[in-house]
Amino acid sequence: MSQTRRSTSAMVAGIIALIIVPGIAQRDAQPTNDLPNPYASVESWAKLPDGRTWGSTSAVEIDKDGRSIWVAERCGENSCVVDAVTGQMSPKDPILHFDASGTLIKSFGAGKLVAPHGIFVDRDGNVWVTDYQDNAPRPARGSGAGRAETAAQRGAAAGQPSPGAPAAGQAPAGGRAGGQPAGPLPGATVGHQVFKFSSDGAVLMTLGKVGGALEPDCCFQPTDVLVAPNGEIFVTLGHGQGKSEIVKFSKDGKILTRWGQKGTGPGEFDGPHALAMDSRGRLFVGDRNNNRIQIFDQQGKYLTEWAQFSRPSGIYIDKQDNIYVADSESESISRNHDGWKRGIRIGSAKDGSVKAFIPDPADHATGTSAAEGVAADSQGIVYGAEVGPKRLMRMSLAWRRSSSAFFVHSAATAAPWGP
Repeated sequence: MSQTRRSTSAMVAGIIALIIVPGIAQRDAQPTNDLPNPYASVESWAKLPDGRTWGSTSAVEIDKDGRSIWVAERCGENSCVVDAVTGQMSPKDPILHFDASGTLIKSFGAGKLVAPHGIFVDRDGNVWVTDYQDNAPRPARGSGAGRAETAAQRGAAAGQPSPGAPAAGQAPAGGRAGGQPAGPLPGATVGHQVFKFSSDGAVLMTLGKVGGALEPDCCFQPTDVLVAPNGEIFVTLGHGQGKSEIVKFSKDGKILTRWGQKGTGPGEFDGPHALAMDSRGRLFVGDRNNNRIQIFDQQGKYLTEWAQFSRPSGIYIDKQDNIYVADSESESISRNHDGWKRGIRIGSAKDGSVKAFIPDPADHATGTSAAEGVAADSQGIVYGAEVGPKRLMRMSLAWRRSSSAFFVHSAATAAPWGP
């Protein structure tokens, strides 16, 4: 596992004497909603350039320095395509690097990504980003053949699609608009690739064909990417179309193996949406529409599954094997997970216990709400990337000094939640 993906939460220690959920496969797991929330949330802490507003974002990651933050957002909308009829791209940079105070350090990536979805920073500081849409020309919506579709129209209801509605740039599940089959569309010049950037924005590698490709090639609707300590690369595919699977690449970008198909059984997926790796080298996959995390070895062998962390849109595992899981869809877009509340659940990747819960402040939502992407820095600060609300939230521990009954502080061991 890369140092960056796990480097987090250095100043805190664990909650004790709380409800513990066993770390075993639990299809009938009961909702883990009634847990302490030791965090205070801050909005508008990251400073964008004058005149720029946040777009939808599901991608947040911590730099290898342990403190600064990388975000990939969708050019102020829910897509970086500004004219769907022509496929014209926005001139805005979607990849942003902030220091710990929220000051923008640099930005890059204009014209290269339609809808950045997943992000990962490897141990050398390179920035990997997945793009799960494309800029293939689409017919204009509504009346008037020459009417161009704006980025806001292309994005689903300003980033908040109604239940069951496709995301920006997608067609209804099961096929493309106009009855076209699911899969790549002709005419795309951008989309459905995985980029490896240097920290200065130079493109070092791309995975997949421009505009998308299905098996035996790659990639179509890549949702997340992770680089293992040995340099091998894992990518999740399938966001309502194409095949739900994981593809494993060599360090030089050659496909080594792939596994998975749509289904509910072990090793099957329905919208694999997030990746993380623990200190033992186990691969955690957020199998979102199946409301579970599946855990594999690096050869694709199924080990177990966890349902206690709710519906996983985003997963982050830190250096001490604390796990942070974001649920942005329960009881809103998703109607197959009622009773579970949206928010970020925090626990142990070692034993599967769930120890804290940062709830979505919106009690009632019809679209995606709360964090979809999640990360935590070396000081224990949690960051949530939100698609629907279009913002990057910062959550700091509020109980650090006042609740010694719940926390054991150990700066020496830097263990956020204790043993």
